[in-house]
Amino acid sequence: MLAISRSHLLLISVAAIWGFAFVAQSAGMDYLEPHSFNAARFVLGAISLIPLWLVMSRGKMPHGRTLWIGGLLAGCVMFGGFTFQQIGLLHTTAGNAGFITGMYIVMVPIVGTLLGQSTNPQTWIGVLLAVLGLYSLTIGPEFKVNYGDMLELVGALFWTAHVLIIGWLSRKVDAISLSICQFAVAALLAMLFAITTETPTMQGFQAAWMPLLYAGIASSGIACTLQIIAQRKVEPSVTALILSTEAIFAVIGGWMLLGESMGSKQLLGCCLMLMGMLVSQWPTGRQRALATEGEG
Repeated sequence: MLAISRSHLLLISVAAIWGFAFVAQSAGMDYLEPHSFNAARFVLGAISLIPLWLVMSRGKMPHGRTLWIGGLLAGCVMFGGFTFQQIGLLHTTAGNAGFITGMYIVMVPIVGTLLGQSTNPQTWIGVLLAVLGLYSLTIGPEFKVNYGDMLELVGALFWTAHVLIIGWLSRKVDAISLSICQFAVAALLAMLFAITTETPTMQGFQAAWMPLLYAGIASSGIACTLQIIAQRKVEPSVTALILSTEAIFAVIGGWMLLGESMGSKQLLGCCLMLMGMLVSQWPTGRQRALATEGEG
């Protein structure tokens, strides 16, 4: 039970880091185009993990077909998710982007069910409460579907796939090695698109150094590795539900750093999402019995 509780706390920490990253991403887009920004953050994410990997692996090169194939697959999916999210922010509001991106909390259990994974009724109730909370938290009176919203929806499909892939890989390979592999793959793809479709400049990278450090080291390197570690103990549908609370931290970050206000509608959304988390994680009779057996 203790290990699972720590895993939940790790995922909440990941959601907080990702929520505050929306501020960094918005600031970085003032100086860099989407692929250039993502390429830099992916490179920083990989580099930031190398010292930790050297210490924990004692300098041994990672090996195994599962790691290489998994890293390639996870990196491609991560690239797709971040790309559509970043480009979508150019054409839609942060509120719309947050709501639509958060739709993966609904997609994960649905896809998981189609793949034969079991999902208990509590998770579905939690998903419903979280979706209502996300709507109350992020959607204004002028919500409408536009080009940017469609890009965010496609991005949500990639995040759904990423949660499921990490849920499978996290129990089979080393977390840090997997993180470095997926960041390396995503960085190469982002570099290719940045060179061929954008005009990145050194002045732009220098001006965006602070958002890049946060997005690259904290949001990418640290948070994604914590996600992999935590998902060893938490099922994908609950993982998606917890990570969706990044919208709450995005609102807090906007209030603290950008002077944005939080009204009663936003507070209601936060409460609904927290209720969804509690309902989905409340142990069933079978889970309590298994925990008791494990402790004995």
